[in-house]
Amino acid sequence: MIIEHLSSTIDIRHFLQELGVDGGGLSILEAKGKLHLIRIKDLHVGAANILKQDALSIGADLAVPKGTVIASEPRVNALLIANERQLRKLVQKEKAQPFGLKQLSSELERFCAHHVSQKIEVMGIINANEDSFYPHSRFQESEAVAKISEMIQEGADIIDIGGVSSRPGSIAVSEAEELNRVRPIIDTLYREKIYEKVRLSLDSYAPSVIRYALERGFHIINDITGLANDEVAQLCGEYNATAVIMHAQGTPESMQLNPFYSSVLNDVELFFQERLEKAEKFGIVDVILDCGIGFGKRLEDNLALITHQKHFLALGKPLLVGASRKSMINTLSPSLSDDRLGGTLAIHLKAIEEGARIVRVHDVKEHVQAIALWQALKG
Repeated sequence: MIIEHLSSTIDIRHFLQELGVDGGGLSILEAKGKLHLIRIKDLHVGAANILKQDALSIGADLAVPKGTVIASEPRVNALLIANERQLRKLVQKEKAQPFGLKQLSSELERFCAHHVSQKIEVMGIINANEDSFYPHSRFQESEAVAKISEMIQEGADIIDIGGVSSRPGSIAVSEAEELNRVRPIIDTLYREKIYEKVRLSLDSYAPSVIRYALERGFHIINDITGLANDEVAQLCGEYNATAVIMHAQGTPESMQLNPFYSSVLNDVELFFQERLEKAEKFGIVDVILDCGIGFGKRLEDNLALITHQKHFLALGKPLLVGASRKSMINTLSPSLSDDRLGGTLAIHLKAIEEGARIVRVHDVKEHVQAIALWQALKG
């Protein structure tokens, strides 16, 4: 059984038609569709019939294929349509039910527990290298410190500093070279106690560089390998650091060479579950999850991950999205200009709407303003 939390803004009528729902039920179900939409895959047909009746009894509904009531197929896919109150009622109803519904109850309970509003945070990007994909994010020591001060004034909650490019096709450098790039910035920030004004994050998966930063005021490790290295996990636990676990398929050098997923939401979720278990094993308490937009993803994968952030809320960790000025913007909206700020804002606001709580950005001021207006419009 595979469970996917979908955006409520999808074309619900088209989805129901694809699911094989009877024509007479389309209009009724469509009218109820602007709620929580939770796709359940490979559900026991007995569970589907029980869940259908329980959902109807509380005013919710379950869309199922034709023939489900007579069990024409042993397992089916379904779409649960319910508001928050109805979901909480279903949690209680399904706890004692057979056919895997107890497991479903636990998943719904986790989703309800973590589907809450939190402060939206802006993470500003500083690159201490010459090959990051966006030239205006590249800074040397004095320029970097000045830019960080500017970002703090503009409202940044977190500053993320990296010394190695992870753009598609980039080649890794040695730990010694990476440390040489970021050491002057880290030393200056520590000397000036910038860590008292803003939370500092290191974009790295190199143990020696990570240790150096954690000893000098950094408290977040943004690891694009998702704690693949045990030594990195051990350092995060030892220093009580927050770990950003990002999903990537392949390495930056090769990740965009024909990436493929059977179900990107499920595949990324399984990766997160595995790495969260590892984080717990190493004593890491605070974790942030990043689905890795553009890291071994096709355009359709990126779009699915952005529009269905809710799917990952059940994991109970804050969600980070970093799509700032990435090439998918030009793919979706071809332009003679390389300015992708408008597209970046659109993507990040959508991700926030779907549950993301941290956005990693090149343009702090514009994001702080856009988020403030978005929140006002949402009331």
